[in-house]
Amino acid sequence: MKKLFYPAVFIPEEDGGFSVFFPDLPGCNTCGDTIDQSYEMAFEALGLVLSYMEDKKEPIPQASNPQDIKLEEGQFLVVIEFDMAAYKKRTESRAVKKTLTIPSWLNDAALEKNVNFSQVLQDALMEKLHIA
Repeated sequence: MKKLFYPAVFIPEEDGGFSVFFPDLPGCNTCGDTIDQSYEMAFEALGLVLSYMEDKKEPIPQASNPQDIKLEEGQFLVVIEFDMAAYKKRTESRAVKKTLTIPSWLNDAALEKNVNFSQVLQDALMEKLHIA
């Protein structure tokens, strides 16, 4: 999945914080005490919702054109950039055991060179899947 860009509506609160919602993702709301924290919380909320949808094989909604979003007084729009592969790499790093078969001569040669089989497989899969 390539990078996604979703518009988020930031609403200043009386206490100085911000509420945030995504018009394209009903129920994807968050808040923060500062603009920085609100942005980070918006990114995390977006990641949780999109990764859940992907895991459940639900269609990922197309992001709205920011110019088409109508804002109320005081609200402002921030476009959040989201990279699913980077998000999953950061949040879902649990190890999964895989069993594979290779020719014995290749195994012997790799053992002689102290090759880390797990790392080689990870690197090869990331290259094959075009994941940076």
